[in-house]
Amino acid sequence: MTPPLGAWGLTGTPVPLPGGHRNVVLRVGDYVLKTTRRSETALRWLGPVHDVARAIGLNAPGLVPDNRGWLVCDGWTCEPFCPGVPTPPGQIGAKIAAFHAATRNIPQRPGFADAHTLLTAPRGGDIDLTRIPEPLVAQMRKAWAAMPSMPACIVHADLNPANILTAPDGTITVLDWDEARRDHKGFDAIEPDTATARARLAWEIACCWEIEPERARALAHKMAG
Repeated sequence: MTPPLGAWGLTGTPVPLPGGHRNVVLRVGDYVLKTTRRSETALRWLGPVHDVARAIGLNAPGLVPDNRGWLVCDGWTCEPFCPGVPTPPGQIGAKIAAFHAATRNIPQRPGFADAHTLLTAPRGGDIDLTRIPEPLVAQMRKAWAAMPSMPACIVHADLNPANILTAPDGTITVLDWDEARRDHKGFDAIEPDTATARARLAWEIACCWEIEPERARALAHKMAG
């Protein structure tokens, strides 16, 4: 896939970056271009979320509008390249807790649904439960229903060392907000309890079911074991 470099006034040869299991990720100079399945409204929702992250001391690279003012062009987005070394999520645990507390009033991301809603709703975000065998859906919903009750907030939902970078000047950047949504804060837990870990496994299976079918079925086998 070839990104529309001219839409952002970029030139040069795109260089693939590691990661991006569900999307193509390329670096062009000081910018990163990614394929996306998100709508314009779902991407614009990230603006206030990133503002909160910055307010509590975490850098979040905002999306760069193209020459029309849009955040997505031909299925691609653009954001600044942020240098740094991978950082364990535990090092930002206090900031993530502050982020959760500060985002309780932000509404759900357009087109998405949280685990509680999916106890009865058929789809939301990357999940379409109508495409998954009913016995497995029942297992997933049982796992989500078992999560401890607590107020919903915005979760990043993919906190791992590759998405948390510490720059030489000490700035900590949290990358890849593609799966961010309003949900149970357990989806960002550094050391999830058994019930939360099982709920997260169920979520991963549901998200992967069509786009990464082999991984989804391997995880489903693990869940059943």
